[in-house]
Amino acid sequence: MHYGSPIPITAFPEFDAVKDYVQTLEGEGFDFTSTSGHVLAQPSGTNPQRPDRQYVGPFYDPMVTFSYLAGMTRRIHFITGILILPAWPAALAAKQSAELAILSRGRFELGIGISWNAAEYRALGQDVRSRGKRIEEQIAVLRRLWSEPYVTFEGRYHTLDKVGLNRVAIPPIPIWMGSESGEKALRRVARLADGWMSLGDPLPDIPRLQQYMREAGRDPSTLKVRGPLVVDDDLKGTIERARKLAGAGVSHINIVAPPDRDPRAALPTIVATRKALAEALG
Repeated sequence: MHYGSPIPITAFPEFDAVKDYVQTLEGEGFDFTSTSGHVLAQPSGTNPQRPDRQYVGPFYDPMVTFSYLAGMTRRIHFITGILILPAWPAALAAKQSAELAILSRGRFELGIGISWNAAEYRALGQDVRSRGKRIEEQIAVLRRLWSEPYVTFEGRYHTLDKVGLNRVAIPPIPIWMGSESGEKALRRVARLADGWMSLGDPLPDIPRLQQYMREAGRDPSTLKVRGPLVVDDDLKGTIERARKLAGAGVSHINIVAPPDRDPRAALPTIVATRKALAEALG
């Protein structure tokens, strides 16, 4: 089992605080951390159907933040959770991911998704309506750019004519997909992803996802699955919840603070929870 905890989605007011936070996670034995990839923020109340933390920001830039943190740590892995890939040029995402994987000595993993924020897509000059098809083609382009010095590719959204990163020995970069539980999203994960990050409770959807993988000709046991575990005062109940996640096929438990609690104040509880889970589950 791998244990992680995210950098809070809303950036700390003092940037040095993120270094202290992640160094504490690494020192306490956490295997991974993550942060989201929103580029732009919006005023509170713009999207009343969603909580402010999903769009008000400010947000960290994951590539910059992880590059900084990679130099301050030695073991912990960094996962974008998620980078809104269809809003990015695929070649730029490939370049920055490769450089970060090299600089961190293989500790970077790319988590991607399509998001819901049409205003952010418009501001970045991308079409929100094509984001599902676009991300599928982007994955193919990323993997080619990471494995070949120069690439020729002609697709619906990308044209590459003997261009590439010309990098050798790029460490493997797993591609995680963060998604909701609709059939189209899960079938995309089943066909294309190395890992799945559930945006909610993964337990009802894992059997269906495993079946979709078998239908796609893939072994479900090869898929990494990250599931959230919210800390509370009922440690016994938390451990039982973690047992259910592990039994269902979750490989990465993401220990998070409750939405209404400052993550820094919750950090001692997050650390204590990891220790208890490691003793109970291994």
